Amino acid sequence: MDHTSSHAEPVGSVPASAEIPRGGLRSLLRYGRYDFISGFLVFLIALPLCLGISMASGYPPIAGIFTAIIGGIIGTLISNSELTIKGPAAGLIVIAFGAVQELGHGDPILGYQRALGIGVVAGLLQICFGLLRAGALSEFFPSAAVHGMLAAIGIIITSKQVHTILGVAPTAKDPLGLLTEIPRSLANLNPEVALIGGLSLLLLFGLPLIKNRYVRMVPAPMLVVVLSIPLGRYFDLSHQHLYSWHHHIYSVGAQYLVKVPDHLLQAVVGPNFSAVLSGAGLKYVAMFALVGSLESLLSAKATDLLDPWQRKTHMNRDLLAVGIGNTLASFVGGLPMISEIVRSSANINNGARTRAANLFHGLLLLGFVALVPGLIRQIPLAALAAMLVYTGSRLASPKEFVAAYQVGREQLLIFTTTVVVTLLTDLLVGIGAGVAVKAIVHLVRGVPVRALFRSQLTVEVVKPTQSHPELRVRIQGAAVFTNWLGLSQRLRLLLAKHHGETVVLDFTDAKLVDHTVMSKLSELRREVSALQGIVLSIIGLGGHEANSAHPLAARVKPAEPAQRQ
Repeated sequence: MDHTSSHAEPVGSVPASAEIPRGGLRSLLRYGRYDFISGFLVFLIALPLCLGISMASGYPPIAGIFTAIIGGIIGTLISNSELTIKGPAAGLIVIAFGAVQELGHGDPILGYQRALGIGVVAGLLQICFGLLRAGALSEFFPSAAVHGMLAAIGIIITSKQVHTILGVAPTAKDPLGLLTEIPRSLANLNPEVALIGGLSLLLLFGLPLIKNRYVRMVPAPMLVVVLSIPLGRYFDLSHQHLYSWHHHIYSVGAQYLVKVPDHLLQAVVGPNFSAVLSGAGLKYVAMFALVGSLESLLSAKATDLLDPWQRKTHMNRDLLAVGIGNTLASFVGGLPMISEIVRSSANINNGARTRAANLFHGLLLLGFVALVPGLIRQIPLAALAAMLVYTGSRLASPKEFVAAYQVGREQLLIFTTTVVVTLLTDLLVGIGAGVAVKAIVHLVRGVPVRALFRSQLTVEVVKPTQSHPELRVRIQGAAVFTNWLGLSQRLRLLLAKHHGETVVLDFTDAKLVDHTVMSKLSELRREVSALQGIVLSIIGLGGHEANSAHPLAARVKPAEPAQRQ
C-alpha cells in the first residue's frame, strides 16, 4: 500500500446534503464527464507507475498494464467502492520480485511464470476470504506494525532502484547489501543515464513544493515521462554506442529503455503451477494473499475517509473483486493488484464521482498500449526508477519514525522491530515480529493472556437528567489490537440495533486501551458521525495515563495503591 494523505477539497466537490452518486448507467449519464476527466488524469499517473512497478518486480513492463486494465473492469463491475482505483502497487514489489528470484532458481522467465501460478492460487484464496467475510482482516494488525512493514518496503524499493537511476547494475541481492553498495554505484555512475534519473527525481520532489495551483494540477509522473523521452532521444539510448566523459568511456543502448512487444497479445503469458506446493511456493501464496489483502483493505478504508460523500466500501465485496481480478490478471501475465491509495486519492482530488472513473482509467490504458506501444519503448528506465524511489522515500520517510515516537516509545519499538526484521528476513516474519513485540509489551504491562483475546462488555440503559435514555457500554479488562476484532463486531451490532439513540462507551474499568484501539475508536466515531440519528460518546479515560501527548496514545490505568493493614 502506498501511503499518502490529502486534505485538499476534491475538484467539483458537493455538500453532503446533495444527492449521493452511485455507480450505474444513470450515474454514468449524469456524472460521466467528471469521471472521464478524473479517469484520464489517473491514467496519466498510472501508465508510468505500472511500467515501473512491473520492472522492479521482475515482471515484463506490460504486466502492470494488464493488471490495471483488469482491475478497472473487474473493480467497476463487482466492488461497490466508488472511488478506489485498482491496480499494481509498490507495496507488493518486494513479494513479487522475491517470488521470481526464489522460484526461478536463476531463470527469470521460469520464475515469472511460476510467480503467475502463485498469483492465481493467491487470488483464489482472496476470493475465499471475500466469501468467508474476512474483510475485517485489517482490524487485527497493530498500526505500528503495519506502518513498519510499509516503511521496510519503502527502504527495499529505494535500495534497488537507486542503482537503476545511476545506470549501474549492482552485485548485491539483499536490501542491506544493496544499501551498502550505493557509494560504489555513485562512484561508477553512467553520466547520461544518471542525468535523466537525477532530473526526474528533482521534478518529483520539487513539483510538490510549488504552490501554484495550475502547476500542481500537472501529474508529476507524466511530466517526468514527457521530459525524459526527449532526453533519451537526445542521448540516442535506442542505439548501442560508446561515449566519453571526463576521460572515461561509457556504454549506453536500448537496455536503458522500456521493452514492450509490438502487439498486446504477444505479451500474454500463462501461469506455471509446478512450484505452488513447494515450501517457497506456499510461503509466497501466503504473502501475496495476506499482505495483498491487508494493503488493499487499508487502502479502501483510507479512501472512504477521503470520500466527500462518506460512502462506505463493502470490504468483503471489495476483497472478492480484488481476488477475482488477481486470478484473471495472473492467468494472462499480470501483476497482483490491490485497491491502491495513491491513485485513489488522486482520483478523489481530480473530481471523480463514481467507480466509472476506475473503468475509464483501465480502458484508456488498454487503448494506449494497444495503439502506441512504440512510444512506451522510448521511456528511459531511470525515469521509472526515480518514480519508485520517490514512492519508497515517502513510505520510509524519517517522519514515519518521528510519528511513531510521538505516539509512544513502545510504538517506535514495534515500528523499528518490524522494519529491521523485515529487512533481515521477509514481510511475513517482519510483521509477525511486530505483532509479537506488541503482545509482549501488553503482557509486561500486566494484561492477562486471556484478556489479550477477549474483552468484557456489560450493557445497560441509563436515564440521565435529559429526557432521552442512553445505552452505556462498559468495557472491562483490556481493549487491545488482539481483541479489537471481536469488540468492534459487538459494538457495530449494538449501534445498528440502537439507531437513533445515544451510545456511550465507558472505559473507566479498562486496565489498558492501546494505540491501535484508540485509532480504531477515532475511525468508528467518524463513521458514526456520518450516520444521522446516532450519537457515540467515549468516556472514562480521564483517570488513565497516556503514554505520550499524542491524542491517540495508549491509555494505561495506574495501579491502585495498596491499603495499609
